[in-house]
Amino acid sequence: QVQLVESGGGLVQAGGSLRLSCAASGRTFSSTPMGWFRQAPGKEHEFVAVISWSGGSTYYGDSVKGRFTISRDNAKNTVYLQMNSLKPEDTAVYYCAADPDGSYTVLTDYSSWGQGTQVTVSS
Repeated sequence: QVQLVESGGGLVQAGGSLRLSCAASGRTFSSTPMGWFRQAPGKEHEFVAVISWSGGSTYYGDSVKGRFTISRDNAKNTVYLQMNSLKPEDTAVYYCAADPDGSYTVLTDYSSWGQGTQVTVSS
């Protein structure tokens, strides 16, 4: 199983950018797809993005398409989420997740996820 630790969250003004990182430990990191999810207060988990094990394929949720970019560095066991043109509605706790078995867009279909990092976008 992969252990995950997210970082890079914080407070940013609308229109700004942040880059989240997710450091993974475990031998299977480089062979598994990785995803990002978020959860705003009072809402369910929302799929943000997923990247294939090689980094060659990516897929995004409609609400972030064109603004967010997922990438990975298998040599560093790290996956990233570059977030540009941030909006107040992007405010949420962001989680990375590893090793999906089923739908890539459902958090509970992943075998592990981290504790999350808070992103707050002010208007």
